[in-house]
Amino acid sequence: MAKIALITGATSGIGRACAEKLAANGYDVIITGRRADRLASLKEEIEKSCSAHVLALQYDVSLKTEAMNAICSLPAAWKEIDLLINNAGLALDLKPIHEGNPDDWDTMVDTNIKGLLYTTRLVSEIMAGRQKGHIINIGSIAGKEVYPNGNVYSATKHAVDGLTRAMRIDLMKFGIKVSQIAPGAVETEFSEVRFKGNRERAKKVYEGYQPLKAEDVAEAVFFVANLPPHVNINDLVIMPTAQAGSYFFNRK
Repeated sequence: MAKIALITGATSGIGRACAEKLAANGYDVIITGRRADRLASLKEEIEKSCSAHVLALQYDVSLKTEAMNAICSLPAAWKEIDLLINNAGLALDLKPIHEGNPDDWDTMVDTNIKGLLYTTRLVSEIMAGRQKGHIINIGSIAGKEVYPNGNVYSATKHAVDGLTRAMRIDLMKFGIKVSQIAPGAVETEFSEVRFKGNRERAKKVYEGYQPLKAEDVAEAVFFVANLPPHVNINDLVIMPTAQAGSYFFNRK
């Protein structure tokens, strides 16, 4: 019987790469996101390329009622979730604190922190009842360090770092693994979202060096998720070779 993985924010980037990697390696996958067309496209692509079963759930992780209704409405055959990948998250703009947009702050806090919590609340309850499961939170090097003008985004990822460690303690007695994977620069839609569609500005973020690809992070997720039952990776930081910290790059 195939294991079941639920991936939030699966319509692009790391989430999409994780769904593809897991589906190609024996998992049935629940893919979630806000964009119905992308969910449908990903479901079709996976089911054509391998034998995995795919369930698409359209909901916004930052909306408590939507998130909880989506998890509660899972068909019985899909409720025994073995792996939860809390991937959904975003950064908005790059401004010093005194020039920041409070609406952007709200969106980052609601998505990166509350969104993780809402889905985790119900999935972890299911896992606790089964006395097994694995939760992998996608953090960031921004949750280990800070950088100029990254204030609120960095704060939300520091929260993910803290929540991961707290969840590890709370869920250990149920045999549930909890891990964080914290990437450095990954070339996805991340910077385009941050700069609100400004592709030229987003492109400059990755100039002069080779950033990580979404597939690189998915490989790390797969590794962490498929270790023996007695092994848990608490925290894994993955960086491009040309990046030594959140603000230190070897650009050529």
